[in-house]
Amino acid sequence: QVQLVESGGGLVQPGGSLRLACAASGLIFTINTYTLGWYRQAPGKERELVASINTGGITTYADSVRGRFTISRDNALNTGYLQINTLKPEDTAVYYCNLKWYAYTYWGQGTQVTVSS
Repeated sequence: QVQLVESGGGLVQPGGSLRLACAASGLIFTINTYTLGWYRQAPGKERELVASINTGGITTYADSVRGRFTISRDNALNTGYLQINTLKPEDTAVYYCNLKWYAYTYWGQGTQVTVSS
């Protein structure tokens, strides 16, 4: 049974940084075999994809976060990361990690990021 557990969220002031982690267990393959995505959902808004990294290591970012967010993964630890810098109040949301492999998709429970002074 695949489980994804996010961590690293919290309350941070504008301009601050956080590193979110997504620890995966129960995977048949190492995490680099999956497409890793980080999504976020703000109150009253739809869940949106903010960053992804595919099996070839190619990364994509939403326009709103490009240059401030960096997605990465550690194959030995089966853990994905999202480094978020220069946080803005509009980055406030629950952040979810997602793994996809063909028709299979897995979600974590989410971690809250709140940006406020």
